Amino acid sequence: MSTPAVLRKKQASMPADQAMAQTGSGLVIGLTTVAIFIALGEIVPRSGLVSRVVMPTGGDVVTAFWRLVTGGYWLSHLRATMTAVGIAWVIGAVLGLFLGIAMGVSAFTRKVVNPYVIAFQALPKIVLAPLFIGWLGFGAPSKVAIAVVICFFPVWVDTMIGLSLPTEREYTFLRALRASRWQVFRMLQLPSALPLIMVGLKHAVLLAFTGVLVAEILAASAGGLGVLAESYAGQLLMPLTFAVILVVVFIAVSLVAILDRLEHRIVFWSEAGRARTSIAAIKKEGKGR
Repeated sequence: MSTPAVLRKKQASMPADQAMAQTGSGLVIGLTTVAIFIALGEIVPRSGLVSRVVMPTGGDVVTAFWRLVTGGYWLSHLRATMTAVGIAWVIGAVLGLFLGIAMGVSAFTRKVVNPYVIAFQALPKIVLAPLFIGWLGFGAPSKVAIAVVICFFPVWVDTMIGLSLPTEREYTFLRALRASRWQVFRMLQLPSALPLIMVGLKHAVLLAFTGVLVAEILAASAGGLGVLAESYAGQLLMPLTFAVILVVVFIAVSLVAILDRLEHRIVFWSEAGRARTSIAAIKKEGKGR
């Protein structure tokens, strides 16, 4: 069982005051850690150990962040990045689901395609970036293509593994009830796979974000937050560079939080059930290796 699930289970079995105390302790630890990092960010540059040109203080970053978000010039870059991320994530998710379902429900397809899956997994995806830039140019299509190649793989693999989780006993039971192939998929395989599919979708959105930012840095003429950060860093405007990084972190955390809420709506069964599904998937993947 995953650590968060274990903690929630312990909190559910303990008295309310103890659970509140444990939650409060975790909050205090988190806030203390953040406070330490903020203090170090102020002390180290001011002490002269690191030049403020390279490492700005927290105050410098906050001021630069306010300049960035109140100035309208960054919105076009934000729009370019988020549009590319959204398109890449949707395309990657659809491709991953399609291939994952095809391989998850058909043993023949899995045997045929599996060698290519292994080869593709071993390939560092970023080495394909020069090819896409050469084929599609320095605009939005190339960075979308790079992000799709990077982000669709976790959806593909997690869907395939999730659909193969049901046991032979469960298949035998449904066959005894004369369930059709579609009913087996809809009533057994898909519910078993949903937790892993949601994990794959969350992983994919972060990889799509990473792929778009990397592509923007490589193809600077396409615009986006990656171009903005590279431009500021090239001019040694490090407070503004850190401000762009803060925007990126905020967006990434927000995207994962949205998908977390969506997961709890779609995968509405118990945390323990999701944990058991994940453990079974890990064991199955380990046996496959």
